[in-house]
This record gives sequence, structure tokens and C-alpha cells, in this order.
Amino acid sequence: MINPVILSGGSGTRLWPLSRKSYPKQFVPLIGDESLFQASARRLSGNGFAPPLVLTNDAFRFVVIEQLAQLNMVPQGTLIEPEGRNTAPAILSAALWLQKTAPGSLMLIAPSDHVVPDAAAFHEAVEIGRIAAEAGKIVTFGISPKHPETGYGYLELAEAPSETINPIDLVRFVEKPDSARAEQMVASGKHLWNAGIFLGSSTTIIAAFQKHAPDLMDPVERAINDADEDLSFTRLATAPWSEVRNVSIDYAVMEKSDNLVVVPFSAGWSDLGGWDAVLREMGPDDRGVATSGNATALDCTNTLLRSEDDRVELVGIGLDNIIAVATPDAVLVADASRAQDVKQAVDALREKGAKQAEAFPRDNRPWGWYETLALSSRFQVKRIVVKPGGTLSLQSHHHRSEHWIVVEGTAKVTIGDEVKLITENQSIYIPLGSKHRLENPGKLPMTLIEVQTGPYLGEDDIIRYEDVYARQ
Repeated sequence: MINPVILSGGSGTRLWPLSRKSYPKQFVPLIGDESLFQASARRLSGNGFAPPLVLTNDAFRFVVIEQLAQLNMVPQGTLIEPEGRNTAPAILSAALWLQKTAPGSLMLIAPSDHVVPDAAAFHEAVEIGRIAAEAGKIVTFGISPKHPETGYGYLELAEAPSETINPIDLVRFVEKPDSARAEQMVASGKHLWNAGIFLGSSTTIIAAFQKHAPDLMDPVERAINDADEDLSFTRLATAPWSEVRNVSIDYAVMEKSDNLVVVPFSAGWSDLGGWDAVLREMGPDDRGVATSGNATALDCTNTLLRSEDDRVELVGIGLDNIIAVATPDAVLVADASRAQDVKQAVDALREKGAKQAEAFPRDNRPWGWYETLALSSRFQVKRIVVKPGGTLSLQSHHHRSEHWIVVEGTAKVTIGDEVKLITENQSIYIPLGSKHRLENPGKLPMTLIEVQTGPYLGEDDIIRYEDVYARQ
């Protein structure tokens, strides 16, 4: 049985404005109706696969569970990293966790934000690598390059792949090259793109860390041994985790290991590392144009137009080599050749204090979501959507009172010792300082409009007394 290990704690910025720190690209449906995380979980399932072990952070733990539930999946475990420390500590923690629960079992380590259209071909590649992994090798998967890409690292093989796919010894990892070097490597036939996907037993992975990154062993082991169980999550211990070096798996272990082999894979892959990659994966028409949502292209070539809001019509006329992405609160317009520079734009927005750099207008919570419709110095209007069975914490506020108007569904409202059911077109007032709670007892989403009034309206003016989601 292969244990999928899905890494989903990243906060990519190269796909801004659709991917932001508060809700990054792995949870967004960039290609098709499923998110990249869901597509990854589905791809790493089926005969021969155990339920996934997911590594993420506190902000995304309920997103992970909800998106898996939509696929009728329950993870075998969800490890919560106190803070991001790159891929090496995350992978080591997964190996140590699996060594306790399924000693010596195979683990297939994969990012959650890649696109692999042919899942059956990927499963075949995994089966080819299984024998080598069971024999104590670490298997990585190299992607047959489609063009001289400068945004990927490469794997140099001992020999060029043949028509019969077999594991090939790895000579070395190659850093992201310039364009001339990329052309040389692609022409050689012995270089593949580095997909960052690994297959090996937990015993082999741990032994590699013990040999090549021994400084990581003690703090990560303590973070696992001292972890807290929180609902269905495992919180790695904060104190030892703070001692862990921030380092990638390639630098810490893989570049130093002498037992790596590569399984070539040519059935299609992308890490969606920029909007130019999204354009390719969306399947542009014969003029190189792809559109999504309320977007219209007139006399355009080699262009991507996406509108992510039903209220925004995006129209391009006579464009060539352009990326335009519109969301409710931000618009990106860029030359496609500058797709990798979107991260610079996010840095610039962050420096000027623009909230759009990291956060969306819609704030996702374990019970549902809310968005601000109007905001002034002494009032704020929100739309709040609570999913079926969702329950907000029992709370109070020092600085604001609230009016709730239910516009869809039924709300169960607690104010002090009184509990009421409020249906559509009914409203209720929550005085300043009152303990209160909102629940959705129905089987459909419940929507209400909240009007806050007071001298301070920040989200940190919440005193929680009880919370079914055990938020800290």
C-alpha cells in the first residue's frame, strides 16, 4: 500500500490576484471545476493507495478537510505545521509519523498544486518506480521537457530514456538554467524537468535524513512526539519546530543522496508556476486565446482573459501576448513574457500596504464565509454565509453592536440565555457586550446581512468563550 503525502501549506504569489496568502492556488479551481488540491488527492487515490496524509498550516486545515469531503475522502492524518519551514522538515515529519503508524511503508510525496491530466499514466509510472522503492531506492519522477524552460530545475540522467520506461540512475540535480543552457540540456536528451515528486519507504527517507541532514532529526522528532491532537488534526509542537532549519528537500537530502533513480514521465505535467502555464493548460484556441468566466476576446492572439466575478465583464480587443485577470477587488494586466514577474507586483503591493496583496474580500472560515459590502468609520455591512450545520463561536464584542437580517434559510441565534430561530426577512439585535452565537440548523446554506455599529470594527474585537472548531 502506498501512502500519499500531500504538501499543501504553500502560499504562492505568481498566480495573483487569484492566488493569495489567505487562499492560495492549490485550493482554487484554476483548471476545471476542481481545485488543484482536489485533483491531486483524486490522482493519488484508488487501488493500492491508502488515504492521504496531508501537511498544511492552521489557516488551511478546515479547507483541506472540506475539500476532501467533497470528494468523499477522509485523510489518514492531517499534520499542522506551526510555521512554514520549507519541504525538508515537512517531509521528515510525514516520514516519522508514518513510521509510527505503518513502519517501513511506501510514501509518495507530492505537491498539491500540480496538474497531471493523465492519472492512469501517472499510476503506471508509480508502479514502475515501486520495485526500486521497495528495494531501498528513493525514486523521483522526471518530466520530459516540452520546451527549454528556465523556470524549472532539471534532473541529469546517466543515460537518455528509451521507449521502454525504466528507472534510470540520477547523475545530479541542475538549478534553474538560463535560456542557452536550457536549450543545451533539452537537446542532450539526458535532462528532464524536476517535478519534485518522490517515492520511497519511510525507513529509507528517514535514513537519508539521518545521513545527510542529521540536524533536522532531533527537533522534528520532538515536534512529532510532543504533538497535540486537535479534533481530527495533529498539531506539531511549536517549540521544537521553531528550532528547525528552513530548507528544501532537494538541498537537505536529495542532492547528496547516492541511491536516487528517476522514472521518466511524458504524459503531461505542469506546476502552474505562472499565468503563461495556465494559458497552456487551459487549451487555447487556434489563435492561442483562452477565456474564462465573463471574458470576451475580439481579434486577439496568444492571450489569456479571465474574469473571476459575475459582476465584471472583461473584454480584450486586438491584444497579443497579454494576460488579463479580473477579480472583485484587483485586476492584473501583463505581457505574457513577464508572467514570472507577478511576484514582484505582489511585493510592491505589500510594501504600499494594499490589502489585496495577501487577502481576498471573501474571508473563508470553517463554518462558511463572509465578505464586507460597505465599510465606514463607525459602521460595517457584511454578508455572512453559514454552511449547513455550521456554528460560529460563542462570543462577545467590546466595541460594537450588531443587527442581523436573515435573507436565506433559518438561523439559530443565542443571545445570553435566550435561543431563537430567525427565518427569512426576520431580524434580531445583538447589544454591545452580549454573549451571542449564530448557527445554521438547516440543510441548506444560510445567508444573513450583518450591520455593525461602533467606534472600532476590527476582527480582533472578538472574545471567544466556546468554539466547536477549537480555534486558537
